[in-house]
Amino acid sequence: MLATKSNSYTFQKDGIWYFYRRVPADLRRHYRTGRIAYSLRTKSIRDARVRAMSDAAKLDRHWHILRISSDDLPGKHLLADAMQKPIAEPDSAQHSLKEAVAVYLRLKGNDRPPTFEAAVRRSCGYLIDCCGMKNLKDYVRSDATKFRDYLFAKGLNGASVARIFGTVRAVINLALSEFGLAIVNPFSNVYFDHSVGVKKRHPVKPEDIKTVQEECYKADDEKRWLIALIAETGMRLAEGAGLLRSDFIEQDGILCVNIRPHPWRSLKTASSTRVIPLVGSARWVAERILAKPDSSQFAFPNYNDGQRTNANSASAALNKWLKTKIGRGYTIHSFRHSMRDRLRAVECPSDVIDQIGGWLAQGVGNSYGNGYDYNTLNKWMISLIGT
Repeated sequence: MLATKSNSYTFQKDGIWYFYRRVPADLRRHYRTGRIAYSLRTKSIRDARVRAMSDAAKLDRHWHILRISSDDLPGKHLLADAMQKPIAEPDSAQHSLKEAVAVYLRLKGNDRPPTFEAAVRRSCGYLIDCCGMKNLKDYVRSDATKFRDYLFAKGLNGASVARIFGTVRAVINLALSEFGLAIVNPFSNVYFDHSVGVKKRHPVKPEDIKTVQEECYKADDEKRWLIALIAETGMRLAEGAGLLRSDFIEQDGILCVNIRPHPWRSLKTASSTRVIPLVGSARWVAERILAKPDSSQFAFPNYNDGQRTNANSASAALNKWLKTKIGRGYTIHSFRHSMRDRLRAVECPSDVIDQIGGWLAQGVGNSYGNGYDYNTLNKWMISLIGT
């Protein structure tokens, strides 16, 4: 029960930080007690100091108003009415998580696919389910750790928990900035093991890639076209499923696929926008799609309704088929891992690999120039044939 005093109008008792300040003698008549003390509801000294200094500043402003409203203030009759009336202070307690979500979607949600809003509402919905709907200043560090444990208890893996925390953190950070609140975001710098529940993705073996390609040639239908395209380009499933027929283009006499954002399917990163020369089974797919008499603008119409690309549906169908051909332990995304290994095996330069795969290259220098030309990229893609 020992209390530890600190500066910044705080003291600690049983691990919890409290706000403490004496009421000035000339204002004592306005209070029932000579001191103001209450819990700051945090065990973090950093959070406590920020909140205490904010509350102390509000008290100073309030006490100033009380003093200038005093009967014996010289020249009071000369003050403007607005100066004699208490000024309503903005109350951070009135800004709820619901408001924060609304602000975030209004400022960040323009031209984003429906999945963006769904992810934001789902992530913040988890927080409400765990800790309740609160005002922003009422969320504390213990809420953040409780939220972390709650997500893992639901069976989510470390990668999923990281995405959810990142979304919640971004929503609250933007709200704090927009509302002008001097509050430390309790969901920042929360420790958790990112590797929990994350299964290592294994690349598909070269011999299994050939098996899959041969089966795709035999079936010769939309589902197998998508698999063959991904197997020979390493593109992400959503990138392939959301393609238009017009995204298959010719550059410098080379048949390529132009991976770009669409209203129905966004891309993961800015570096994901790229053009990949098509060789092997990927070139066969492009030729089959372009030769098919089809009124649809989509390369894979079964996975597009004009509003969004249903990558989840494609994933379930493709992974189920893959399992029957090369066994368990692989998914359609495994071909992306294979592509990087295959390019390494032919000693392709790392920056060429990054350009082909749309991987984010590190370093300032990588942001300069237009990258490698199509002939150079095509040379390295051709070198993959048979690997």
